[in-house]
Amino acid sequence: MQTNTLKWILLTILALIWGSSFILIKKGLVGLSPLQLGSLRIIFSALFLLIIGFKSITQIQSHQWKYIALTSLFGTFIPAFLFAIAQTQISSSVSSILNSLTPLNTLIIGAIAFGLTFKRAQVLGVIIGLIGTLLLIINGAMHHPNQNYWYTILVLIASICYATNVNLLKKYLSDVKPLSITTGNFLVMVVPALIVLFSTDFLVVVKDVEVQHSMIYIMILGIVGTGIANIIFFRLIQMSSPVFATSVTYLIPVVAFFWGLLDHETLTPIQCIGAFIILIGVYLSSKK
Repeated sequence: MQTNTLKWILLTILALIWGSSFILIKKGLVGLSPLQLGSLRIIFSALFLLIIGFKSITQIQSHQWKYIALTSLFGTFIPAFLFAIAQTQISSSVSSILNSLTPLNTLIIGAIAFGLTFKRAQVLGVIIGLIGTLLLIINGAMHHPNQNYWYTILVLIASICYATNVNLLKKYLSDVKPLSITTGNFLVMVVPALIVLFSTDFLVVVKDVEVQHSMIYIMILGIVGTGIANIIFFRLIQMSSPVFATSVTYLIPVVAFFWGLLDHETLTPIQCIGAFIILIGVYLSSKK
């Protein structure tokens, strides 16, 4: 299969997987706290990856482990908790739309920290994307007083973490196999995740049927939405570019919005316009 065709196939698969992640988080929060959800997501992913990929970590050289640790922190550990906390107050649809700012942030982080250069259309894209974000958040706060839209800041921080992760991967780990990177990431994270989990009342509430049902959703999220998806994503970064790989966030809101509608979520017309403006900004910022 030609590389160009394969990268579009991988992009589509990622959009379907990650677009479904937000509704899984929402279902997981029915019985779990954000800290329990985030840590279980990491633990389920780690167990799966250590089973299938433990031997692959021998391919990681000693000097690369610091970048494995950094990418695990920015690419999964911090965002796993930020998204869980944010979705206690905002809808899965809004969360997915704000996540689409990742390519824009990839460009900004790349220019500031990794020496990438801006073009005029990309600068315009950054400005347009920020306008759309403000419109989405301000209008949402006005029309959904029962939701605390300050929590959208957590999604924006998670997006910046993802952008940092992508640039680190492309610059320092391009020669490492995706399975090795992913398994190494979760090997680093599993102990901190266990510490977070058992610092909560998990051992008390785990007997509840509602909690057990939520854990099934998070097991799917951890294995498919995090473990398998990260392997595909790292492969996509290596065979394309950071900005192309993060352009998966164009498609994620479409999938997430579909699930949101099935779960009776709604956006105001102005929020829909804001979401469209964000995607225009992301498109412009991604142009070469």
